[in-house]
Amino acid sequence: MSTDITEPDPFDAIVDAPFDSALSERYLVYALSTITARSLPDLRDGLKPVHRRLLWAMRQLKLNPTDAFKKSARVVGDVIGKYHPHGDQSVYDAMVRLAQDFSLRYPLVEGQGNFGNIDGDNAAAYRYTEARLTKTAVHLMAGLDEGTVTFHRTYNGEEEEPEIFPGLFPNLLANGSSGIAVGMATNIPSHNAAEIIDATLLLIDNPHAEHAQLMELFHGPDLPTGGVIVDSPATISAAYATGRGAIRMRGRFSTGRNPDGTWEETGIERLGGGQWQLVISEIPYQLPKGKLIEQVAQLIADKKLPILEDIRDESDEQIRIVFEPKSRNVDPELLKESLFRLTDLEGRFSLNLNVLDENRTPGVLSLKLLLQEWIRSQIDILIRRSQHRLEKIANRLELLEGYIIAFLNLDRIIEIIRTEDEPKPIMMAEFGLTDRQAEAILNMRLRSLRKLEEMELRQERDGLLAEKEELEKLLESPARQRTRLKRDIANLRKDYAEDTLLGRRRTTIAEAAPTVEFSMDAMIEKAPVTVILSAKGWIRGASGHEPLDREFKYKEGDGFGYALHAQTTDKLLIACDNGRFYTLGADKLPSARGFGEPVRTVVDIEAEAQIVAMLIYRPKAQLLLASNQGRGFAAEADEMLAETRKGRGVMSTKPGVKLVVVHEIPPEHDHIAVVGDNRKLVLFSLEELPVMAKGQGVTLQRYRDGGLADATTLKLDEGLSWKMGGDSGRTRTESDMRLWKVARGAAGRLPPNGFPRDNRF
Repeated sequence: MSTDITEPDPFDAIVDAPFDSALSERYLVYALSTITARSLPDLRDGLKPVHRRLLWAMRQLKLNPTDAFKKSARVVGDVIGKYHPHGDQSVYDAMVRLAQDFSLRYPLVEGQGNFGNIDGDNAAAYRYTEARLTKTAVHLMAGLDEGTVTFHRTYNGEEEEPEIFPGLFPNLLANGSSGIAVGMATNIPSHNAAEIIDATLLLIDNPHAEHAQLMELFHGPDLPTGGVIVDSPATISAAYATGRGAIRMRGRFSTGRNPDGTWEETGIERLGGGQWQLVISEIPYQLPKGKLIEQVAQLIADKKLPILEDIRDESDEQIRIVFEPKSRNVDPELLKESLFRLTDLEGRFSLNLNVLDENRTPGVLSLKLLLQEWIRSQIDILIRRSQHRLEKIANRLELLEGYIIAFLNLDRIIEIIRTEDEPKPIMMAEFGLTDRQAEAILNMRLRSLRKLEEMELRQERDGLLAEKEELEKLLESPARQRTRLKRDIANLRKDYAEDTLLGRRRTTIAEAAPTVEFSMDAMIEKAPVTVILSAKGWIRGASGHEPLDREFKYKEGDGFGYALHAQTTDKLLIACDNGRFYTLGADKLPSARGFGEPVRTVVDIEAEAQIVAMLIYRPKAQLLLASNQGRGFAAEADEMLAETRKGRGVMSTKPGVKLVVVHEIPPEHDHIAVVGDNRKLVLFSLEELPVMAKGQGVTLQRYRDGGLADATTLKLDEGLSWKMGGDSGRTRTESDMRLWKVARGAAGRLPPNGFPRDNRF
């Protein structure tokens, strides 16, 4: 006998659909799941599902603060097996964070074992660590057995879990939250619980309270690692008014003693012989200490923080990071400011109050709106708790009435039970008992008969009736509900008051002084240096001010080019004949023990360009620039500084045109002298020379043949001076130069007798 079984064709299940719509529908489902069930916290209890399931599993395991610890592996196993079917490592990481007092302001898990540290080290594996709930977690879960929240089935339908936790602890703001969903994110810092409660109480009393009134009680973040918030109160208030903003935080310097005997958070520890060191006692939130130390050490190695000699980590249970300055003459405030600018010792926390409301809808809320929604949810929980209690009271009253009837007719009840095969219907008919009352009487044990005392039963009934009356009044009166909520929150505040170890504020709100503008030059130790630039472009710096006319050593085939006295804090301007200027720091020059290094390895000078001048940058100084064609202008030295290796183009040159004169103009000079290759000299007022940032300039002297040989500036009343040739070293001065004074651009006339034959001033 044969049967033909037709297998279904798998291709029959394929649905033709446009790829983009099919992809967008599926991605939307994923995005919504990420937003509502993974990344954003619930406004009511401030928890994400993984955290809520962790605490629920620990409660089911009876890991109360007074009970013994259990292995973390046991907790993680229950969580991923019963409630949260995700990776064990991600669940354990979430649990570790709940236990770290440097991650959470009010930890919800108490850990035993290695749960990581502020250096950035990871926790031990979950088979080694143990955990239990903290008192704060108990406050957060208070009321779970009182019908306050809805329970729903777990992913496999075998267990139940609460939708939220009903406790009065304001966990969302107290512990903060962070997460990245699809297309949105949340980032909420931790805050002081007492301040949150105070602002909440104000809003319960006065629902129309202004945001500014709330900010008088609610001062801003209170971070687990302490530190200092250095933004102004107005900036902080503006961030909480919109739910978005950036808050600047800094590490805290340790408390030190001033010379006048007062104590202040200066961080300066005085050592012997005028030496001192700077000490940090708190670091910004979410900054691993090891990362900060590594960052500063790298700055020292790269010589980007030259006023700092060393950094040491002397921390034990308390953070103590020591900064050793280069010398005792370093300005402490400059060192502090440079640390804030160059390291993560100052950072920003991006506030983003993006949370899920009771309808699982995400939204960015202001502080006032967030507190109002939380108050509304707590009143709803209060109503549900009261209704649940009323149901319990009604059930108990029904039984008490039955017990009283049984007490008054005890002998007859016993007789019916002893003689009748079905005593229940007879009892119900004879005494008017309900089914529950009759069942309760029949289920009583003999030893319980001694408890049937009419007085006690009536007292319990009267007490329940009074409680029922109070609860009914509470449910009918919104004012009573607010008063009850205020009372309960005020009682909770006692555990988190300012005078308790857990409740005292850790982060100081102190607006920083205006930022001191400083450059890296300020961090360079000032010392004299002699700069030598050879004819072939090899540069070096010799310590101290050597005589400029001494014989310096050069490589074979090389010789003297330029030499000048400078300080290590100076910047050098190197001009090339193509009109470009390059900037070098005098502190970065190679040592003069050898021949130095080619300057072209430090700055990108074009191969065919020749160096025509080297001088020290003077702020606000003016330089005379002139080309071989007799054109020129005055340029501001500030405009010549270049921040890159490529330099800055100042004089525009064409083929055959070269920059030949770069001369600093002393403030007292009022005229300019120009001499050409044709040995003609002109003199004109400096006022006729334009000041330009860039260009070819204007005509200084007109030539029929040849070009410009040299140019300089002078004070007309003092005349023109030049050095005589030979070994005499004499200088000659022509005091009366009025014969050569003409308008700019003239051809000029022959110079005074004795003027150098090379036409150089």
